Amino acid sequence: MGDKPIWEQIGASFVQHYYHIFDTDRTQLGSLYIDASCLTWEGQQCQGKTAIVDKLSSLPFQKIQHSITSQDHQPTPDSCILSMVVGQLKADEDPIIGFHQIFILKNINDAWVCTNDMFRLALHNYG
Repeated sequence: MGDKPIWEQIGASFVQHYYHIFDTDRTQLGSLYIDASCLTWEGQQCQGKTAIVDKLSSLPFQKIQHSITSQDHQPTPDSCILSMVVGQLKADEDPIIGFHQIFILKNINDAWVCTNDMFRLALHNYG
């Protein structure tokens, strides 16, 4: 990883950490958000780490596994990192389905947190 720009290293580390926590115990994701964080999950918006964790914890599945296909990271002019993730997930016994997720990461008190998070399943012919 040493030859990649620092924003790619930070972004990739965050993505790995985020999905590991999500897949093992999503109730513990609160440490990755702040009270000003915003989440849009399939068009439903919520703000604040408590509301975000409540939303993610209430999703209607018991177990989930994410597989990352690709990820891209960019520095922003205000010293944040924009991360885009494309992958597949398997929830309970449902078929595997694609997803897209975007994060904006900000360094606050020497810790990288997610200030913005947008998630969509990769559904085609969705009406």
